[in-house]
Amino acid sequence: MTSDVEEVSGRSFDYIIVGGGASGCPLARTLSESFSVLLVERGGPPYDDPFVLERKKSGFPFIQTDEFSSVAQWFVSEEGVINHRGRVLGGSMAINAGFYSRASKDYIRRVGWDEMLVRDAYEWVESKVVFEPELSPWQSVVRDSLFEAGILPFNGFSLEHLEGTKVGGSIFDELGRRHTSADILKTMDSKNITVLLNAMVRNVIFKDNGDGSKLRACGIRFRQSDCNSDNIYEAYLKQPESESWGDVVLSAGALGSPQILMFSGIGPQEHLEHFNISVLINTINVGKGKLQLNSTDPRENPSVRFNYLAEERDSNKCVKMVRLIDQVSQSKPISLFLGTQHNGTVKFSDDELREFCNINVRTYYHYHGGCAVGSVVDEEYRVYGVDGLRVVDGSTLLDSPGTNPMATLLMLGSM
Repeated sequence: MTSDVEEVSGRSFDYIIVGGGASGCPLARTLSESFSVLLVERGGPPYDDPFVLERKKSGFPFIQTDEFSSVAQWFVSEEGVINHRGRVLGGSMAINAGFYSRASKDYIRRVGWDEMLVRDAYEWVESKVVFEPELSPWQSVVRDSLFEAGILPFNGFSLEHLEGTKVGGSIFDELGRRHTSADILKTMDSKNITVLLNAMVRNVIFKDNGDGSKLRACGIRFRQSDCNSDNIYEAYLKQPESESWGDVVLSAGALGSPQILMFSGIGPQEHLEHFNISVLINTINVGKGKLQLNSTDPRENPSVRFNYLAEERDSNKCVKMVRLIDQVSQSKPISLFLGTQHNGTVKFSDDELREFCNINVRTYYHYHGGCAVGSVVDEEYRVYGVDGLRVVDGSTLLDSPGTNPMATLLMLGSM
């Protein structure tokens, strides 16, 4: 691992992966078994930060944010939803609550993944960074309250997506220490991989063969993540003796990957021309909700509108959820634990609860989309219209896998 951009500048690799998060780290680990790999992460290492590693200090990164170097990068969407992005090796796994649960089997079939390959990838990840949690007193009370509210059956401890109530996995071990995708890199062959930290990728470099064929990704441009230098550096894909090339793979997340595509000239023409970016592929599909550039500085968050509850079915589901949570909150286990007495459920109309949902909607860091399969990338995660460029992360998901997406993103990078 290095933070010296000059050490990497000008070098060539079989594969270049942008983003060391839930998908990027396992992907780098897998590819490094047979190829030389450059993994570029805009943040630093997680290993010496107790606010990242210790469960009892989880949440502290959210109150210690700055513009260029903090572990959590704060932003607010256009509709006022407060959020954070992980800016550290391990990605948002370094700042989340650590809950691990596989995608539903229906979801896996619907998106067309190979079920055996998915199972093997899940199991490989779970052998590295997933543990059975010991429930806190409050978590035990919530579990019992769910029973009383009729959310059955109780499935015990399970990593599967199941109807009813269960205890899911955790990336915190029995000592309360967090494990992230960065831990997966510890099992790699260090001869085949270079991890460049504190480096921000601005755009992908493309090669024109001059024969009318598609443009091919051949490298990246990057700079230091801090604000001390504006120098731009480049790293390249090796030019093989045969026709088999490696790829640049974007794993920078649901905000980072579409942002880099736009900086690279792939996105809505009018929007890119507003920032004097040469348009390679005019497509309105980069950015699914709404994601647009705020400036030509890759360190700055893009402008985001999540479009939560924009559809009536989502709003109706939120109303149903609020009524269920209210029922759970009035249960005897919670009343006994808090030492309170409930006086019955307060009656609210559906319209009142819809307004409550609109005011209080939050993402809990599970946002996805922006480079969706079928519109920006194909089923092999290759970006339409160019060669040698793929996207492998949460930006490719069409919708939620039915649960916290962390497990699925780890699996996706391990397939």
